Amino acid sequence: MRSRICNRAAGFTIARGHATASILPSSASRQTWTKQEIQTIYDSPLLDLVFRAASVHRQHHDPSKIQLCTLMNIKSGGCSEDCSYCSQSSRYSTATVASRLVSIEPVIEAARRAKENGSTRFCMGAAWRDLAGRKRGFEKILEMVREVRGMGMEVCTTLGMLSPEQAKQLKEAGLTAYNHNLDTSREFYPSVITTRSYDERLDTIAAVREAGISVCSGGIIGLGESDCDRVGLVWEVANMPEHPESFPVNALVPIAGTPLENNEPVPHQTILRTIATARIAMPTTIIRLAAGRQTLSEAEQAMSFMAGANAIFTGDAMLTTPCSPWDEDKAMMERWGLQGMRSFEQERLSGHAPTGPAPPGPAPPGPASQLLNSDPQTNEVLPNV
Repeated sequence: MRSRICNRAAGFTIARGHATASILPSSASRQTWTKQEIQTIYDSPLLDLVFRAASVHRQHHDPSKIQLCTLMNIKSGGCSEDCSYCSQSSRYSTATVASRLVSIEPVIEAARRAKENGSTRFCMGAAWRDLAGRKRGFEKILEMVREVRGMGMEVCTTLGMLSPEQAKQLKEAGLTAYNHNLDTSREFYPSVITTRSYDERLDTIAAVREAGISVCSGGIIGLGESDCDRVGLVWEVANMPEHPESFPVNALVPIAGTPLENNEPVPHQTILRTIATARIAMPTTIIRLAAGRQTLSEAEQAMSFMAGANAIFTGDAMLTTPCSPWDEDKAMMERWGLQGMRSFEQERLSGHAPTGPAPPGPAPPGPASQLLNSDPQTNEVLPNV
């Protein structure tokens, strides 16, 4: 693990068992966070941090709802990028085999199966640096987007860098969200990737936002970064002109043949701190527990949900790493009193919802909504008496 000195908060003391929120900045949605403020939140005693994050979560979300997403690799391997964590790079000798873009029919079938199993967002990933010179492939992807959207599902893609015109075409096809992770802090980023700059990633995110597509952007924990870099990632995303609609938190799954194949697994408390800090800094954003979730125990996943995670990937596989299957996830959610979100249930996606009959009213909250004392009308946390 890399060592780097952080500027810790001066003059802040946090007493256990007291109202942490009273000495830390307000959790109201804002884009003016300082790194010192984010660092203070991240460094607070873990149980205080989780309690505060859970309180913020309940002010902005139904704590009994989890978004179920399914991801399909529609074009694997052969990528020209040198992302140190990725087995799809052509620069590394891995078990991933390069393939052509799949045809539309298998995508429709996979989306239909995902919907039948309760997933409401279907994501498609292609191992490309960008779409330059891929006109026919892009046209095929636009048709995939139209088909999946026609099923009433939210649809997301991750295709590398986009131009403003390409983002506009995806929007016109019905794309709900576009994933483009920052991966880590600006400072640590060159240690992980050299073939695409941090600003190029931000340019793609800006093109997506300006096209009216929801932004999905997060990072990877366990790249060899420090706590400062995890803080830097949250700070960067929380200060975007608009908070992303979703923030994926990935735990590195080391893959043989990649430069990071021997990295040690990150402890759950590190993942938990990242989730909780992101929840406080971005109250209305969906926080997605993504790659590496299958390594967490059920209790660790439940703690992550308590800290503010409210989306997961479920199904057959991620892009190149394992995924928890639908049956296991649905059984886990039932044990914990959790329910799946409906498509377009989020307030921020209401403008993306297809026209037609109004969806059924919200389901009654499950037992998870009573894990903390709260006002049943507002989900505002009440003091113990």
